[in-house]
Amino acid sequence: MSPIQSASGIVSIPSVEQPAASASGIASIPSTERPAAPEYQTAPEPVPELSIVVPMYCEESNVDHLFERLETVVGELGVTYEIICVDDGSKDSTLLRLISHHHRNPAIKVVALARNFGKELALTAGLDHSRGQAVVPIDADLQDPPEYIQALMEQWRAGYDVVYAKRNSRLGETWFKTFSANGFYRVIGRMSQVPIPQDTGDFRLMDRRVVDALKQLPERTRFMKGLFAWVGYRQTFITYDRDPRHSGQTKWNYWKLWNFALDGIVSFSSTPLRVWSYLGLMISAISFVYASFLVIRTLVLGIDLPGYASLMVAILFLGGIQLVSLGIIGEYLGRVYEEVKQRPLYLVREFYGGQAK
Repeated sequence: MSPIQSASGIVSIPSVEQPAASASGIASIPSTERPAAPEYQTAPEPVPELSIVVPMYCEESNVDHLFERLETVVGELGVTYEIICVDDGSKDSTLLRLISHHHRNPAIKVVALARNFGKELALTAGLDHSRGQAVVPIDADLQDPPEYIQALMEQWRAGYDVVYAKRNSRLGETWFKTFSANGFYRVIGRMSQVPIPQDTGDFRLMDRRVVDALKQLPERTRFMKGLFAWVGYRQTFITYDRDPRHSGQTKWNYWKLWNFALDGIVSFSSTPLRVWSYLGLMISAISFVYASFLVIRTLVLGIDLPGYASLMVAILFLGGIQLVSLGIIGEYLGRVYEEVKQRPLYLVREFYGGQAK
């Protein structure tokens, strides 16, 4: 670059722009931005044809044999599959065994809930995390033979949306449990506005659109057998003989079964409220007739002193009726209270095999 002479004779040299110095005295050189590296998105995991949902609570003794039979069944079917196992806050090594099987077979996915939420909500969590075109809930105790999944799939491919398994017999159960279970399903079948199949548990096959419909039901007190019937769609059934438990002890004692029955009746019927309304009307009518009789008898025969025993019986009887009525109203009101709190149905602590929902 050549110097330039001004009119005053002073030679001026054009200035060259130097790197700017920062406050610390270190010159900063303008950086040249590189184009951002392209983002590569992983291909979405293909949707399996079959999802098997297994809620579990303290079933460590059944886990290995369960997967042995399930993997044999799906291998014979020749379909793409996933097995969604929901650990419902087990206190034994159930979760550790499930994680071990997940590392062995990535098609086995494990949803670990934050605590014990109960079987109905554990089953709901499994349905929420399933992706298959057909979904089969099954118990971990192997009372429902996995080999019948093939028969369920055949009916599904024939065009049915729901194929439920109806029990011919219940092997390995006491006569009282069998009698009470049969009685419960017959009672709720008559009381419910929605026909609920008798002698039918959770073991069934549901089409994806049925599962998507179930996921739209937000109620907290969930009687899944009733919800399966409520959504409707085209349904059929197969029959089978229910086996005894493979090992371990059932987690359902009679108190839990009683509460389960109450949940089912209150969730799908308002008949108890109507019954006590009719009973109240009937008692009022009887009381009016009896009061009329007393008035007429007093006018004809004169004043009579009633007995103390009959008076106490009447008071205690009506008091008992009122308490029972309040209890029934409380059952419905308690469930309304649970709904208005709008708490989540369940909380997922860990999910092995995908992203928790």
